[in-house]
Amino acid sequence: MANKSVFATIAGKLLPLAAAKNHEGARAYRLTPHQALAQLAATGTFNATFYAEPREQFDEVLKLAWQVEPEFLARTAVHAFEQGYMKDMPALLLAILSCMQGDEFNRAFGRIVRNGKMLRNFVQVMRSGATGRKSLGSRPKRLVQAWLEQAADFEIMRAAVGNDPSLADVIKMVHPKPKSASREALYGYLLGKPHDIAALPNVVKAFEAFKRDPSLPVPDVPFQMLTSMPLSREHWVQIAETAGWQMLRQNLNTFARNGVFEVEGFAEKLAARLRDPQEIRRARVFPYQLMVAFTMAGAEVPGEVRDALQDAMEIALGNVPRIKGNVVVCPDVSGSMSSPATGYRKGSTSAVRCIDVAALVAAAMLRRNPTAKVLPFENDVVDIRLNARDTVMTNAAKLAAIGGGGTNCSAPLARLVREKADVDLVVFVSDNQSWVDASAHAHQGTATMQEWRKLKALNPKAKLVCIDIQPYTTTQAEPEVDILNVGGFSDRVFDVIGTMLSSNADPDHWVRTIEAVEL
Repeated sequence: MANKSVFATIAGKLLPLAAAKNHEGARAYRLTPHQALAQLAATGTFNATFYAEPREQFDEVLKLAWQVEPEFLARTAVHAFEQGYMKDMPALLLAILSCMQGDEFNRAFGRIVRNGKMLRNFVQVMRSGATGRKSLGSRPKRLVQAWLEQAADFEIMRAAVGNDPSLADVIKMVHPKPKSASREALYGYLLGKPHDIAALPNVVKAFEAFKRDPSLPVPDVPFQMLTSMPLSREHWVQIAETAGWQMLRQNLNTFARNGVFEVEGFAEKLAARLRDPQEIRRARVFPYQLMVAFTMAGAEVPGEVRDALQDAMEIALGNVPRIKGNVVVCPDVSGSMSSPATGYRKGSTSAVRCIDVAALVAAAMLRRNPTAKVLPFENDVVDIRLNARDTVMTNAAKLAAIGGGGTNCSAPLARLVREKADVDLVVFVSDNQSWVDASAHAHQGTATMQEWRKLKALNPKAKLVCIDIQPYTTTQAEPEVDILNVGGFSDRVFDVIGTMLSSNADPDHWVRTIEAVEL
């Protein structure tokens, strides 16, 4: 018999060459610099992942940033912050931009550095020397000065929470010139230098007065500045009433421990805020953050508040598309997906695993598309029964409870081929580090592409979307007119899926989405 590796079929020859290797050493497709940077910007947190160390991610981003145009780099930074809800990545990309010629840095700065946290993140990256310089430089210094002068007093106080660098460090670095006696006194107060107490902003005066006399009303300062004080239940109620939406979500157990829910009518009041659509959108919450809040809420948190978190989840996932035709969702439940979604970080590793995010995406797609088929996979497809009428939280918990085994991205496609399934859209949620189905020959492509071609022969109009939730630069499915690789785990990926389905078959649709960002 003829050697099959030499005399490949015509279909095999038409497969794109899988010349790269993933972190398991298996055949894969390398993304272009624009595609890879877009992927890393949407998923990279510079923490250790199952396969990669933080330095690897950083080196890859730095290399890619100098391979794309400054305009694209700026748009990617803005997109990562505004649509991907990232923090460290936009700060790094902004710092790299500051070393480049052109006005892209100036145009992107105001879009990204919108609060004290991002200001300190940016200064930290610059001061670290990671991008090649340890000083801010004249352009960044001017923009940091402008931010300090334009920020409201409360924003300055909020920025004063945190270190490395502290806001006082930033002020010392850039030497802002205060335009009012009040701002001059505030800088002196933050630096621990002599200042005119009478000229201090009202928010600082109220804070200092409360420190002396806790019987006074709780001042409107960041929550973290108050927790070291001996607070009564009444104080905690005041804090909860004025807290931001994200702070409410994160501190439900703290409020319960301090008796907030014992106050008549307060649970209902807080629940109404948690399910308020405008507040949810304004908070820019990750759907998985709501899942964490729901699962971590203790028995002392009232049922109405827990129900409000489920309502908030439904609202946060309101942009999950309803898709005409037959949908298949394939969440990766292999062993590598048990790693934290945002990577390992000493002292602050996320409780949410990659498998939780994959399960959440699958459950959300099923909720909006009740006839969808869900095929979780590891070494092979794992059979599971889900009820589309159950809440997103319930189905996500069922899927996330599977876990284990190797990664075989081609398994769901192979099953669909065997069943001669009628398919319009297949959505994968994975880290794309497939190895169980590894091919020894680059010209044969990956097993995923082999099975996809077979499925396409049965369903010529079918499309494939691969959502990558880890910061790697290879994929199992080469971008083509009917294949979209998209990175990230915010609800924005659903927008991209929806527009991709109605687009004119652009294999670089994810890159085009970033290029469409207005600067």
